This record gives sequence, C-alpha cells and structure tokens, in this order.
Amino acid sequence: MIDSVSWVVVQDRKVLFVRTRGKEKFYLPGGKREVGEDDLTCLRREIREELDVAVDTGAAEVLARLDELADGHSDGTRVQMTAYTAPHRGELRPGREIAELAWLSMAQADRCPPAGRRVLRLLAERGDID
Repeated sequence: MIDSVSWVVVQDRKVLFVRTRGKEKFYLPGGKREVGEDDLTCLRREIREELDVAVDTGAAEVLARLDELADGHSDGTRVQMTAYTAPHRGELRPGREIAELAWLSMAQADRCPPAGRRVLRLLAERGDID
C-alpha cells in the first residue's frame, strides 16, 4: 500500500497535473509522506518541491479519499491518496524532478493513472471541469 496526498487545482475548467522526469503519465501534484509527517505537512513540502509555491494548508479542504491501483506496479499494489484543494501563493513552475505541467480535462484522462482519472471523473460529475 502506498500512502500519499495530492493537491487538486482547477483553473479554466481543467486540472493541474505534473509529469515526473522519466515517466509518461501525468500525476496529481503531491507525494508520499515522510516519517512523522501529517497530511498537511506532507502536502506543503511536496508542493513546494514540485511546483515552487506555498500552499495555504490552513484553508485546505479534503476533496476525496481514494483507494486505486498504483500505476507501474504489476503486483496489485494500491495507492491510498487523500486529495486536497487549497489556495496557493506564487507562480507555478516545475521543480527539479518535474519535466512538465499540464492542465487536463476529462478528455485527456487516458494520460493519467487510475487515481488521477478518478479525480477527473469526480470533478466532471460535479460540473467543475469539462
């Protein structure tokens, strides 16, 4: 089981995703918790590392708790992810491990792993994205 948090940003009816260097799929920004970290501490650290912005964790809200097959694992490994929304300060730009940013709609869901597709479906059902 992979335990992680993610940050969901919607802009112009699309969702922010990142692609890590050496990977093909686009993932929601975020990552795995370090020893002793709570969700919001992990979220703040991961987003600063990946996108060089400060997430306002005091205003963070849980969008969804997900349990999906983990991408790139053929052994049935699952990812448990808590997806948060929160405002941020700063200009989004790729950190050293991020190859590119992408704003994706439901039509590009095939570019994402299962957890990302599920978030896109959830947002589309709510009418937040196209």
